[in-house]
Amino acid sequence: MPKSYPTPPFPKQPQPGNPGKSGPMNPPPDHGEESYRGSGKLEGKKAVVTGGDSGIGRAVVIAFAREGADVLIAHLPEEEDDARESARWVEQAGRKAVLFAGDISKRETCEALVKKAADAFGRIDILVNNAAFQMNHETMEEISDEEWCHTFDTNITAMFRIVKAALPHMKPGSAIVNTASVNADTPKPTLLPYATTKGAIQNFTGGLAQLLAEKGIRANAVAPGPIWTPLIPATMPPDQVESFGGQVPMKRPGQPAELAPVYVLPASDEASYVSGATVAVTGGKPII
Repeated sequence: MPKSYPTPPFPKQPQPGNPGKSGPMNPPPDHGEESYRGSGKLEGKKAVVTGGDSGIGRAVVIAFAREGADVLIAHLPEEEDDARESARWVEQAGRKAVLFAGDISKRETCEALVKKAADAFGRIDILVNNAAFQMNHETMEEISDEEWCHTFDTNITAMFRIVKAALPHMKPGSAIVNTASVNADTPKPTLLPYATTKGAIQNFTGGLAQLLAEKGIRANAVAPGPIWTPLIPATMPPDQVESFGGQVPMKRPGQPAELAPVYVLPASDEASYVSGATVAVTGGKPII
């Protein structure tokens, strides 16, 4: 039988700061800590995961390690505790964990991140661009110029910078997986800057796949729907947190653990002819 996951209503649980912490969340998110079983799909590979401290990123980190990969976990400095918890699961799987703290909205941070991965691993086989910033606004007037630029610098410009820096360390057979969103196709107006970047990510991924095909490097995207991560209580109004996920056909948010296998496949050699694709994980909400 498939696992039963929590359904709304959830407790109102505002968190200070962005992107929030895993610990205070009620119900606690499932990152696959007790459920994910690897089968060697990524044996010996070297991976970089941005935003790997919590949420979807942590679930991907756990899955990659159990599939046999060493992982660099990139995170904000204030997310050190969550990042160390992700690293603990990597090490428990018998793989090497490397932590990198920094704000990827800065060009020099993106370059330093790649350098640390290359120094630690000697190469990069898998790059997961997952870190993102979002804020909820009811009106256009609430969105500052600074926030708009920061959202773009974090969500899409960082992808360009990290990919560009990583390519010299990637060989034929390497894979890039970018986190897009259902917002790329059905943008939520209260997430205007975030949703706009997600549309850009989907186009960036499609163009990148074509640009890198002759190098033997693949690029794909995953488009999550409503997923129960710290970003939700940290950035959304309490009433939206209470009903979060109830709007999709499955009537609940997805758990990070439910995303992990969808990142494993395009990162693996089994997906050797899959590039330029966007895979939707939306609880039944169609993206056509």
